[in-house]
Amino acid sequence: MKLITKVKKLEGKKVLLRTDFNVPLGENGTISGDEAVRIERSLETIKFLKKEKAKVIIISHIGRDGNDSLRPIAEYLSKKIKLTFLKGHIQDFVHEHIEAMKPGDVVMLENLRQDEGEAVNNSSFARGLSRLADIYVNDAFAVSHRRHASIVGVPKFLPSYAGILLDEEVAHLSKAIKKPKKPFLFILGGAKFETKLPLIKKYLKIADTVFVGGALQNNFFKADGKEIGKSLVDTKRYNLGSLIKTKKVILPKDVLVRDGENIRTVSVEEVSKNDTIVDIGPDSVKDLIEKIQTSKTVLWNGPLGLYEQGFTASTEAVAKALSKSKAMSIVGGGDTVVTIKKLKLEKKIGFVSTGGGAMLEYLEKGKLPGIEALQ
Repeated sequence: MKLITKVKKLEGKKVLLRTDFNVPLGENGTISGDEAVRIERSLETIKFLKKEKAKVIIISHIGRDGNDSLRPIAEYLSKKIKLTFLKGHIQDFVHEHIEAMKPGDVVMLENLRQDEGEAVNNSSFARGLSRLADIYVNDAFAVSHRRHASIVGVPKFLPSYAGILLDEEVAHLSKAIKKPKKPFLFILGGAKFETKLPLIKKYLKIADTVFVGGALQNNFFKADGKEIGKSLVDTKRYNLGSLIKTKKVILPKDVLVRDGENIRTVSVEEVSKNDTIVDIGPDSVKDLIEKIQTSKTVLWNGPLGLYEQGFTASTEAVAKALSKSKAMSIVGGGDTVVTIKKLKLEKKIGFVSTGGGAMLEYLEKGKLPGIEALQ
C-alpha cells in the first residue's frame, strides 16, 4: 500500500479522508470515552494532514440505516481539533465551502449512509465524492471489508493512499498470519458462529491452541451432546465432530449459568434445561490464563461471556492477564476493545485493533476490498 505519510507537498491539497466513526451514541447523542477508540485512533492521520497544511475533508458513517447524524461525532472531535461540520455530501454548498477552505482547515461531512448510493457502491455517488478532493486516504480499517462507494468506489477516480491507522492494522494483523512466534494461542469469543467457524478451521493449522468461549462454545457443547438449556446457539447444523476431537481446540470445563434470578457456577456436564450459559467459569478462566502465561503470541477476538448483559468477569480477567503477559498480543472486537479501554490497559496490550468484522475477514483471507482498492 502507498502511505499518505510518504507523500510530499500536501500543502493546499484537498484530501478526502475516509474514517470509521461508527461508535455507539448514548443519551442526547453523548459519546462515552470508552466507546471512542476509533475516533481517537484516527486523530494521528488527521493531525498529520493538518500539520502538512492539507485541506482535510472527513467522510464517515454512523449506524446502519442512515437515520443518524454525525453531528455528535463532529462535536466530540471538535474538542480535539478545530473543524466545521457540513450537513451534506456532494451538494453545491459543500463544494462552495470546500473551495473556500484554507490550508490546515478541517471539515466533516454528514453520514454517508444517508445517501443510498454509498452502500450499493453507486458509481455516480463515488465520482461525486471524488470531485471534492485531489487525494483520497482510507484510514477506516474497521469498514474496509465493505464494498461501499467511499471504500472501493472513490479510489477509482483519485490518487489513493492508506492512512496511519490502516497501515498499523495491516502491519500488526499480518504478524498473526505470517510466521507468528510459538506457542501461539488464539482466543475466540462472541457470537456469529457462521462467520467465525472458518477462522477456527484456519487457525487450527497456524496456532498451537484455539480456545473457544462466548456463545460460540455452545455450538460445540450441543454438537457433543451436552445440555445447553436456553443458551444462545446458532440454529444451523454444523459438522463439528472432527474439531471437537482435536486436542488443539479447548472448550470451557465450567460455566456460569442463570436460571431466573439464580446465578451459579457449574461444570459443563451439570447444565440443566432451564439454564442459560452466561459466562465461562473460574476454573476455565484459570486454565486460560495459564495458557496466556506460556504463550509467545496471543490473538483474541470477542468477549467470553454475555458482555452486554453485564457478564464481564471472565473477559476482564483475561484482559488483565494479557496486559501482564510478555507475549505479542493482538486484540480486537468491539466489546473486547471497550473492556481494555475501560480497564485502561491499552498501553499494556501489544496492539488493539479497531476492526470487528474487518479484523475477522482479514485474518481469514489476508486481504480486504478496501485495501485492494488502494493497490
